[in-house]
Amino acid sequence: MTDALKRLSEEGVAIWLDDLSRKRITSGNLSELIDGSHVVGVTTNPSIFQKAISSGDGYEQQLADLAARKVTVEEAIRMITTADVRDAADILRPVFDATDGQDGRVSIEVDPRLAHNTRATVAEAKQLAWLVDRPNTLIKIPATKAGLPAIAETIGLGISVNVTLIFSLERYRAVMDAYVTGLEKAKAAGLDLSLIHSVASFFVSRVDTEIDKRLDALGTEEAKALRGKAALANARLAYQAYEEVFSSDRWLALEKAGANKQRPLWASTGVKDPAYKDTLYVDDLVAPNTVNTMPEATLEAAADHGRITGDTVRGTYEQAKAELDAIAKIGISYDDVVQLLEDEGVDKFEASWNDLLKSTEAELKRLAPEA
Repeated sequence: MTDALKRLSEEGVAIWLDDLSRKRITSGNLSELIDGSHVVGVTTNPSIFQKAISSGDGYEQQLADLAARKVTVEEAIRMITTADVRDAADILRPVFDATDGQDGRVSIEVDPRLAHNTRATVAEAKQLAWLVDRPNTLIKIPATKAGLPAIAETIGLGISVNVTLIFSLERYRAVMDAYVTGLEKAKAAGLDLSLIHSVASFFVSRVDTEIDKRLDALGTEEAKALRGKAALANARLAYQAYEEVFSSDRWLALEKAGANKQRPLWASTGVKDPAYKDTLYVDDLVAPNTVNTMPEATLEAAADHGRITGDTVRGTYEQAKAELDAIAKIGISYDDVVQLLEDEGVDKFEASWNDLLKSTEAELKRLAPEA
């Protein structure tokens, strides 16, 4: 079942699971995925935690204890989510040690309500790193305009970061610049650059969803022929940008000082359109020194019938640019699409966070001891 996943790993793609819950930790399922499915990392987001905690599996005792202490709902959520991330990080610690800190990592996101507040994002990143207190944690910071200086400052403090919600090539270049700027700050502060890691989460499937919708609205044969092309083209050109930035003289000076490249991470890799093969964003995004974080359904599909045929990214840049140019030529604005997706991404995570606040508050009230 895992031959395709093994081949994917051998091609330089780190397989991370885009999901976490207490049940997954306590049942041994996460350990099984590490041992049997080549999973070497975990990503979380507010939507994942909202789903996990709302399901109730394994959280009742901690919620009851928090209710007895009369903590605020925000504190309760932080205690619950950081506990899960800490436990997952402990399970992944052998992978972290075996890969010199490159993999074996678990991501936890800053409060999405802070996405447009630089100072508060940095403060939250510091707090989360302290709360989880594991070297194999990545703090997720969204790639909003306010997030960029927060990324640089957080990296400069020596905190490893997963930059999330990247949709555009221009913003991705700004993210890489923020990472390099942060490393320069860390170097000036005398920190050990070899201990600082980062991934840049470039979102894939949502690009096809939005652009395909606009292509369908046009309805021409030319538009139909471009369906399902945009997301792969966008991601492949992101990898081209990665190759350029991390071969520059500015970067090489940091690399000599022990710095690690910020790996591209393919996020949102579950296929949304049933007309496309369910392993599309795995099979067709194979390149060295990348991460693919998959929902469990995508992981299982890739294990069962993924077709890993080697590098499917390098050598495609000219075609990828031609496809995005063709989409622009028929009147679909790339800039409009990527800004919409960023705004929607922040809104969705904030909505999930608010749902989590409401459901957790209800549980705390239900479990509160009678006066």
